[in-house]
Amino acid sequence: MVVNQWLAAAHRGDAIGDSARRVRDLLRAQGHESHVFALTIDEDMREEARPFTDPAARTGEMTILHFALPSPMTAALASLPRGRVLQYHNITPAHFFAPYDPGSFRLAVLARRDLAWLAGRVDLALGDSEYNRQELEGLGFPDTGVFPIAVNVDRIVHARPVPALERWLNDGLTNFLFVGRMAPNKKIEDIVRLAEHYKRYVDAHYRFLFVGRYEGMPRYYNMVRALIADLGWLPDRFLFTGPVPDDELAAYYRSASVYISMSEHEGFGVPLVEAMAADLPVLAYSCTAIPDTLGGAGVQFAPKDFESAAELLASLAFDDRVRADVIAGQRRRLGSFLGDRMDRELRQLVGRFS
Repeated sequence: MVVNQWLAAAHRGDAIGDSARRVRDLLRAQGHESHVFALTIDEDMREEARPFTDPAARTGEMTILHFALPSPMTAALASLPRGRVLQYHNITPAHFFAPYDPGSFRLAVLARRDLAWLAGRVDLALGDSEYNRQELEGLGFPDTGVFPIAVNVDRIVHARPVPALERWLNDGLTNFLFVGRMAPNKKIEDIVRLAEHYKRYVDAHYRFLFVGRYEGMPRYYNMVRALIADLGWLPDRFLFTGPVPDDELAAYYRSASVYISMSEHEGFGVPLVEAMAADLPVLAYSCTAIPDTLGGAGVQFAPKDFESAAELLASLAFDDRVRADVIAGQRRRLGSFLGDRMDRELRQLVGRFS
């Protein structure tokens, strides 16, 4: 069977693209012909993806469109005669972008319009979380299901050491970690506010690490830096790394005491799974798809009470029994994202179109 996947862009290190390539490899191992096609392809990805202009992109017996942004692929999928599968990776609500970036606001509005247009024009609509599946159902998609992102935890678990970075990170300060792009829905400013409460009620010897792109939304990033300055923090206690290679990313996970998410909108949350793979306790504001991804693991809280969250953060960082119990739960949950289960679910998915 020929199973194709369509991406808006092929970038190394992108969670959706990484998942598509892992699914492609699983399909090939099952004996299927499978390729990834993309509208734009980075130079170092030329061997991993083919251009969407290739006529072979439209010859699959089953075609999976990874949807997160508006693109010509939306109409192209609807025009196929069979095997039309939408995998929905969520659209951040436009209101998050309104104060910071009109372009992102417009893209979010257009993406939601295109998604609604696809209802009734695909054979199967999959969310990568139950939260996303429910959104599809609410838009009128008649046949929905859940197929999670295929997270590549090997890049965390089997990464090479980075001795110089790890020596610097293990300098006596307690490291708290966030991984992801600097975007308004991630509520980075609330992590800074949490830091202020943690300093006031618990301890001042710590460092917050933000690993991910920050140049994409400068007005938002500048607001976060201004808040740090207004609170009178030393600049070296809040480190914004930008994107880093996989080995360095793994070093940040290994050297942190707690992974923190204060996000107010997630469609899945790949770093939550990576943190679990690194045996890093997770503290997360419980909203949108975060309960689906954690599945009862980690420590989730709501409402967003910073004083209580600071106390939870201290327990995860310093209480060995609490840490051990949380890590044990996260290890159990991690099994839901590993290879054997993904292989079984993929066989069932393909079987629907065989």
